Amino acid sequence: MGQYVAAFVVGGAICALGQVLLDTTKFSPGHILSGFTVAGGVLAGLGLYEPLIKFAGAGATMPISSFGNALAQGAMKEAAKNGVIGVLTGMFELTSTGITAAIVFGFFVALIFNPKGGK
Repeated sequence: MGQYVAAFVVGGAICALGQVLLDTTKFSPGHILSGFTVAGGVLAGLGLYEPLIKFAGAGATMPISSFGNALAQGAMKEAAKNGVIGVLTGMFELTSTGITAAIVFGFFVALIFNPKGGK
């Protein structure tokens, strides 16, 4: 039961922070998503995101900041093995499945629902 509460509190706090940023700044949703992704990568680089995942579980792995964590973890792992080129290849090795799924599902949803682009 405690893990559910921790996931709820941490995930809710991340989402609440995003909402506060939307309401009180002139940042667009894209700016905030990018900021959370970079923050997740920075926290991973400092070794702070993994303890957050251990504490909050899905509350820390579901927000977009976890994507930044995955990019940084992949880059650091491959950089240790392959040097500078590992930084470039490693970040996509861990996240390629998610990126591919987003592209493929987005394509099929666009075919099914016939979206109308903005002007």
